[in-house]
Amino acid sequence: MQAIHVCNHTTPEALYPFDARGIAKRFRHAAIFGALDALQPGETMRFCNDHDPLPLLAQLQARYGEHLNIEYKQREPGAIVIDFAVVS
Repeated sequence: MQAIHVCNHTTPEALYPFDARGIAKRFRHAAIFGALDALQPGETMRFCNDHDPLPLLAQLQARYGEHLNIEYKQREPGAIVIDFAVVS
């Protein structure tokens, strides 16, 4: 059985939850970029969303390149969890 990751938990140090579902759609990308810009190398933002954000992922790769590691933790319809880890 696969473990299910959620965003409403106590986080270990350097892991910050970001639940995009509570942000108005027109503000989401700007809020995500702002949150990622605030992270330091070694910190991770755990991103939760109700859909797979493929256009956003392309924008993130173009903006951050090799300085951002993108790892799906959960990829099910209606329940997407992705860790965005900042690397130096």
